[in-house]
Amino acid sequence: MIDTMAFLLVFFMIASLAMTRQQGMPVDLPRADSSAPQTWGDRALVVTIDRQGRLFLNQTQVQFDELKAAVQKRVAAKPNTIVVINADENLRHGAVMRAMDLVKQAGARQLAIATKQAQQPPGS
Repeated sequence: MIDTMAFLLVFFMIASLAMTRQQGMPVDLPRADSSAPQTWGDRALVVTIDRQGRLFLNQTQVQFDELKAAVQKRVAAKPNTIVVINADENLRHGAVMRAMDLVKQAGARQLAIATKQAQQPPGS
């Protein structure tokens, strides 16, 4: 009986982690060899910049001049917020730096840049 309960507990823990999704918009992320899957749950605030340079906060489109105030509001409510920059790999570097600067000015203490894991060469 205890084995069954332990199994169910582990199963539901793993299932709940698998259901956690980032709230950003889909973009073609850059690849990185050191990339590893991360889960932040409701602590993450996702700032997405797509290939056309459009800016999204979670899944809501915002303008660059609105980003700082929106992030400040979220960080004030949840100080342990992790801001994840989710930018298309073909985007100009300046747009990413501008978003990162605004996020830091808004008081975010934890910042992450989303990447996808690089493909391993055949035979590795």
